[in-house]
Amino acid sequence: MIELLVLDVDGTLTDGKITYTNNADELKSFDVADGLAIATWTKKLGKKVAIITGRTSKIVQRRALDLQIEYLYQKVDNKDEVLEAILQKEKLSWEQVAAIGDDLNDYKMLKKVGLSFTPANGTRYLKEFVDVVCKNSGGNGAVREMVEYIVKKEGIEQEFLKAWL
Repeated sequence: MIELLVLDVDGTLTDGKITYTNNADELKSFDVADGLAIATWTKKLGKKVAIITGRTSKIVQRRALDLQIEYLYQKVDNKDEVLEAILQKEKLSWEQVAAIGDDLNDYKMLKKVGLSFTPANGTRYLKEFVDVVCKNSGGNGAVREMVEYIVKKEGIEQEFLKAWL
């Protein structure tokens, strides 16, 4: 059973675009459907989520806080090392992890997890080996698609749905 979702940010939770204002403020957009799926995974199913990203952004910190994501690691060069520490803390195995990423800095982590995903806009290098290439792009429902795939595959779709029905 998958107990932990690991999410990249740029290109996965967002469309990968970073916009700066004249005041050097950073703008990102997140998909509400992704957020609802994440919240249902944690609050209704009692499972864990981690964001592990290569960049640092106050916006990502706010999104993680809004969604009550327990683990947030930013400015990470070696994502699989950070994930290993989370697994030790939570007493989980790699097989109990599903992760989604879109680019080369996600490669090593995605090779190790039990179930790997990349959005439709992910690099071809990841598409060659991940378990699932999402139909949706990052920032446009790829994370929602990931969660729905997992709950269906693991036979907990009704539990996921009854949280809202």
